[in-house]
Amino acid sequence: MKLLFSETTPDYSRYLYPYVIWAVPEPGETPADLLAAGFLPASPQLDRFYLCRQIRVPLAGWTPSSENRRILRKGDGLTCALVPRGEFAYTPERKAAWLAYAAERFGDGVMSEQRLDTLMAAPVISHLLVFRDTAAGREVGTALLFLQEPRLAFYYYAFYDLAYADRSVGMFMMTAAVKWFAERGGAHLHLGTCYSERALYKAQFAGVEFFNGFRWSTDMKELKHLLQRDPAGPHLLAERGFLEEQGGLDGIAAASRFRCPLV
Repeated sequence: MKLLFSETTPDYSRYLYPYVIWAVPEPGETPADLLAAGFLPASPQLDRFYLCRQIRVPLAGWTPSSENRRILRKGDGLTCALVPRGEFAYTPERKAAWLAYAAERFGDGVMSEQRLDTLMAAPVISHLLVFRDTAAGREVGTALLFLQEPRLAFYYYAFYDLAYADRSVGMFMMTAAVKWFAERGGAHLHLGTCYSERALYKAQFAGVEFFNGFRWSTDMKELKHLLQRDPAGPHLLAERGFLEEQGGLDGIAAASRFRCPLV
């Protein structure tokens, strides 16, 4: 991959000159290679990716916890089916329901009709996991996915009927997806970013990992520290306690997969 550095807002008072790190795939590389390196898609066309603190679940040997089993029981009677995007009927009724859900849960304008149409026509959505209430004969939710099996599934967006919120259907859909892809022999299910304590629900799975900027970590104490630390404090790699826990800069450099030869 080629790395690009997109300058963002500096803080001169603290000598912080941030860059967003983008990755552009090179010939022979696939999206799975970039997600494994800590990047998520920055373009629906999968031609640009951004480095971030993302969450993934290793699926080999995964077993549900007691909390996972409780959530799965709340979805008794709900079934799911994996549908390739080319076989999925993206009807006006489904689109309207998804946009209404997005406005309610994400806020007005976060998911526009144009953006949703672009996603549904782009390679970043390869499959959909469709959930139905068999007894009621109705569709209750859909997860938009990118699959590159067996290496990964990326659980991108999920939309569901808010009438089922008391059954924790959103958490059920995610937990069911972990179980589904584990049973299919997948390696990892990627669940998006984690930059607030509200996003810790994504970490409710055994063995969950997050990308900390230089390696995948299973240390939930470290993740909670990153979520709770004062953003106006020292730069993370200038934070003495964090450096000591990571083995100093030498330890961090040794753990990093990134090499940037100067040519």
